[in-house]
Amino acid sequence: MSLQEQFLQAQADSKNLPERPDNMTLLKIYALFKQAGAGDANGERPGFTDMVGRAKYDAWCTLAGTSKEAAMQQYVELIDELRG
Repeated sequence: MSLQEQFLQAQADSKNLPERPDNMTLLKIYALFKQAGAGDANGERPGFTDMVGRAKYDAWCTLAGTSKEAAMQQYVELIDELRG
């Protein structure tokens, strides 16, 4: 199975995890997904009143410079780990 196919399968699997991940793990999942799909973060950082959007953007920024393929691989591994 190609990395792209594994990534798509992990996306589907992420919706059926045995338990809801903690917030930090959810941010990591989001950031890896965005990095794999869009590359480095772009656009303006959300304002102070949008705490959730700001946390997501900041998590995504931590992956700056990570290749899309590396982000896909890390996403697949994280979802596999969470599936148990």
